[in-house]
Amino acid sequence: MAAAPGWFKSEGQGGSLVLCAGGPWTIDTVGALDPVLRSLSVDGADRAEIDAALITDLDTAGAWLLYRTRRDHAAHGVALPIIGLDSRYAPLIDLVAQADAAHAQTDRPRPNALVALVNRVGRSVCEVAAAGVNLLNFFGMTIMAMARTIIQPRRLRVTALVNQIEQTGLNAMGIVGLLLFLIGVVLAFQGAEQLRRFAAEIFTADGLAVLVLREIGVLIAAILVAGRSGSAFTAEIGMMKVNEEIDALSTIGIDPIEVLVLPRINALLITLPLLTFFADAAALAGGTIMSVATLDVSYTQFARQLADAMSLKNLLIGLVKAPVFAFLIGMVGCYEGLRVTGSAESIGRQTTKSVVESIVLVIIADALFSIVFAALGV
Repeated sequence: MAAAPGWFKSEGQGGSLVLCAGGPWTIDTVGALDPVLRSLSVDGADRAEIDAALITDLDTAGAWLLYRTRRDHAAHGVALPIIGLDSRYAPLIDLVAQADAAHAQTDRPRPNALVALVNRVGRSVCEVAAAGVNLLNFFGMTIMAMARTIIQPRRLRVTALVNQIEQTGLNAMGIVGLLLFLIGVVLAFQGAEQLRRFAAEIFTADGLAVLVLREIGVLIAAILVAGRSGSAFTAEIGMMKVNEEIDALSTIGIDPIEVLVLPRINALLITLPLLTFFADAAALAGGTIMSVATLDVSYTQFARQLADAMSLKNLLIGLVKAPVFAFLIGMVGCYEGLRVTGSAESIGRQTTKSVVESIVLVIIADALFSIVFAALGV
């Protein structure tokens, strides 16, 4: 037996118009009402309303017809409230209204591609500027904490400092030594191949000494430390932030920067210059072995040429850069760790940002050093 259809009729009294709806307004019965409601006109009425008191059953299909009728007339300046509807059906009207609002947002016209590109670039610039300001603020807080430690040496966390020296320095010697040894091999081989055209293979030692001592040793060591120790700083502090351990430190009156940040930065300030010296030695050793193996020179000849090319000035230039790079890596790693929110995803995201930002800042600082040294004639 077919279900009784829903019905709809209008009743006018004076300047008022009452639109009565009744019966079941469900997906099975409202098909015939759709064209009627689309063609409905309330022009000339001072007041109009939909009386839904006689609706016996309602689903989202019927609720959509009622809501659409009210919405379309409201768009033409005619208020058409729905009255008398059973309270248990009111949430259906709200549900279809929310769905219609969400659909309207997704249907908004797409902006011009050029405008969208400019918008993204502008947003990125603003985000970078805000990150720079926040990092500068963190730099100031770190310097103040360092000053307090210098004034009151008892604030120095010696145990934590020694532990971080072991983690960032001693444990990193293997990977730093291996990589710089191989880089020295590559530099010597490629340099010799180019100089062989001019029968000047012996000058491979000169290029190797200058390049390794001034640039390659400290730069590669800093990049390795940024990827290894800087990321570890972010992950460790980030996990503490997720577990609310940093909030607990602040609650009991302990400065997280003094306890967590300074030992890590101070450890890098000590270990990166030492790692740089070790990296220089490993790279020169690799270059020497490759040169003696591939060039028609003895170890004594190459070692003498290398010793003549090496200078204290070039060594000191590389070592002067190391503390600056160390401070940048440690500061960025700790800063991004403190910015972690309460999720594992945030730890991964901030760790990635830490490594990228550290390497970018190290390269920028190295470029600035090159400019300054060139201007000073060093």
